[in-house]
Amino acid sequence: FIRMLRSAKKRDVLQLLRRAPEEMRPFLVEAAVATQSVASLAALSDFLDFSTEPKSLLEKFLYAAAFSPRPSGELLHLVLDKLHGKQLAPETRETGIVAVGSLVGKLCQQKLCGLQQVVERGVETILRGLSGAEEEPEVVIYLLALGNAMLPKTIPALLEHAEDGPAAVTAAAISALQRFPVPHVSSKVKRAMRRIFHQKRKSYDKTCRLAAAEILLHHHPSPMDVINILLATREMETEMATFLLLKVQSSLRDHHHPARNIMKDIMGDLRINNYNFFSKVGISSSFSGPLTVTQDLISTFGLDLLFLEGGFLRKSVSDFSLLSHGQRLRAAQVTFEAQGMESMMGENLSEGEEEPELMAGMSATFFDVQLRPIVFFQGYTDLMAKVLLSSGEPTSVVKGNLLLMDHHQVIPLQSGLQVTVQLQGGLGLDISADMDVSIWEQELKTSVNARGSLTMDFQAELDSPFLQATLRSQTEVETSIHFDSMLRFSSSPVLMCLQLREEQVPYR
Repeated sequence: FIRMLRSAKKRDVLQLLRRAPEEMRPFLVEAAVATQSVASLAALSDFLDFSTEPKSLLEKFLYAAAFSPRPSGELLHLVLDKLHGKQLAPETRETGIVAVGSLVGKLCQQKLCGLQQVVERGVETILRGLSGAEEEPEVVIYLLALGNAMLPKTIPALLEHAEDGPAAVTAAAISALQRFPVPHVSSKVKRAMRRIFHQKRKSYDKTCRLAAAEILLHHHPSPMDVINILLATREMETEMATFLLLKVQSSLRDHHHPARNIMKDIMGDLRINNYNFFSKVGISSSFSGPLTVTQDLISTFGLDLLFLEGGFLRKSVSDFSLLSHGQRLRAAQVTFEAQGMESMMGENLSEGEEEPELMAGMSATFFDVQLRPIVFFQGYTDLMAKVLLSSGEPTSVVKGNLLLMDHHQVIPLQSGLQVTVQLQGGLGLDISADMDVSIWEQELKTSVNARGSLTMDFQAELDSPFLQATLRSQTEVETSIHFDSMLRFSSSPVLMCLQLREEQVPYR
């Protein structure tokens, strides 16, 4: 469909969008964004009215732009123009800000940062929005957009928010810093992470401290950093200490972990590698292991579960990553968080720790693009309303079709003939999440359903006056993964069941 649109005029694309049945419009918008021709972008500009179009269609457009493999400056220009100076629904504006961050980052990877004025305008839009943001959720969105952009010049702003912001802001800033490649994690960044982990300036939320420790462990740590992190576990609550010690142990099993050799040397010291250190009996868990290993590619699955002392789940992270030739691509990462449950469960807070607001939500990253976080409930009143008025329908996180690969090359052969090679890869995604709290049954259920299909179309064509040959291959693969968790907190200890289901994978 994209190949057809690339040769279409603006008038034809616009007519197609306007006359299409309503259920077909999302697909046509995604295809027009992926086409990225002057005609298709001009048609989208005329067709999309951000003040009247349904929210779902606008989100489709913005996410299609965010996932574009090689976006153009014109696409970023279109997104910025559509967001500028309009009264938008909060969800649409947040998705737009996240999409601008992704587009800026990808254009800078194409070395277009200083060459195109629109890229500077995109960076300026995010930084100006961050400095003017007053509400906490608004600050968080701008920080996540900076994480998508991954611009080294924004690191000082991220560090400032990481050290001085409230818990949600600190968590978002550290999560943005975690995405930077090793060369950009300077000694200044590491000093800030040490201050957060060891709580030199103030008390920090446990998830923020653990994220700071992760940055220190994953970016060529010094032996002293590793030793200090291990020594600090003696003073921690059982669950937090268990989680951190498992992180260290899993890095020893990972042959590609940057700290593996340092860890091995430190573990040779019996004053550290002993029963007294590693005998924590918490139920928190951290696991990472390979799914597929080939000469060029390693795919891994990781699952982190951090519990509260009373057995309630505080945070769960499931992560699918691809590693190839020193590069890491986060294919999918889904995070569930629940906070403020301690007071509901009658638990005592740690000394110096503020009582957080009751909240549950999730965030997701796909193909290194951080999506807009979803809040299931915020505050006790909201929780009660959701419990009483729950529709039972799962919340859609992302749904649509994305162009992942788009390659066109002409190869001259020694004989003087030319071969034209085309490769396109499309991904259909449907990811939904649900959280169900039953006060009467005293149960909490969460579920993530991820369905995806990948289609690749490869064509090599040799065309000469006396010979014509075409080689074509089409590949399709479908997969479906369901991750469910169920907690029953009617008795102590809390009972928990985790289930990861994978359906059969048809491959054609």
